[in-house]
Amino acid sequence: MFIKDGIKYALEGFSLARSCMDTTAVRSDHWECFENRSKDDQTWTFNLRISLRYFLLVFAAPKFSEQQRLRKDLLRKQCGGIDQSLVNLNKIDLKNFIVDDKHGIIYCYIPKVAFTNWKRTLIALNHDEPYPDPLSFKSNLAHRFDRFKLLTQFPMPERKAKLKHYTKFLFVRDPFVRLISAYRDKMQKYDQYFYDGYVRVILQRFTNQRNLTVNYNVARKKGLRPSFYNFIQYIVDPRTQTYAFEPHWSQMYRLCHPCLIEYDFVGHQESLQEDAQELLKMVKLENDIKFPPSYANMTSADSVMDWFQSVPLEDRRMLYRIYEEDFQLFGYRRPTELLDD
Repeated sequence: MFIKDGIKYALEGFSLARSCMDTTAVRSDHWECFENRSKDDQTWTFNLRISLRYFLLVFAAPKFSEQQRLRKDLLRKQCGGIDQSLVNLNKIDLKNFIVDDKHGIIYCYIPKVAFTNWKRTLIALNHDEPYPDPLSFKSNLAHRFDRFKLLTQFPMPERKAKLKHYTKFLFVRDPFVRLISAYRDKMQKYDQYFYDGYVRVILQRFTNQRNLTVNYNVARKKGLRPSFYNFIQYIVDPRTQTYAFEPHWSQMYRLCHPCLIEYDFVGHQESLQEDAQELLKMVKLENDIKFPPSYANMTSADSVMDWFQSVPLEDRRMLYRIYEEDFQLFGYRRPTELLDD
């Protein structure tokens, strides 16, 4: 954020802030006072939020780690110098962007990259202090979108301002490991949605099974599951690529647009705990909340070779071409042991 922006917004918001502070005794009621102002004051309210985030993050924020600098430099290099100021937000799908106005945070979530625990953390942060343990919120609650504000819910001027001034972050993962995780979760432990839309389609298309039950519970009891190779066949099938991928295996760059939006923090699943702590420190929350620990059953990068043994070389290469941009943008090496003769 530029210094002139912070000073400008601080001056514009000062009068509103002073009037609310004078009439509101309890700190937690200050924002309510601001939000209840007339529509003419709404711009000042937003500017005050920006000014507070400015002084906190510019004057008090720690320096980026060398790892963060390298990750963001790589994005700039791979994106080829796109002028982000010219980006038309009307043409970008922003449905994966969660906004936390209370802390000035925007999180672009990517399924199968710790997104359940990040959603739990954001739910906890929107409670009163002391913040509850994120793990106290069940995973199904974290997937209810009425618990969050999405960037698409705001008018365009506010979207632009929030994207410019809030701390924007995402977490990514080795693309092939993420695919394995998606297979384990959605093809082996499917619900009715994934059975109807994907499992039945894959079984019919690649195993020639017909007259399949319409009930996912019956299907699971019968052990009806696509193989990992069937799943890869489905992804590389030209018929599948004629429409958008399901988000759990969609390319990460298509969900979060790293060449069009300048992120302040790029985390990796492979260093999740360290990166989460660094991010919380960056937004001055490291002493207020603890990111949940990783679970023991998480898909390991060491198992990739075993999973792909059943996948022919040509299909592996087609799969890599589909996810190549994710590998390159986020610094994941080309898996030569899977792709070369």
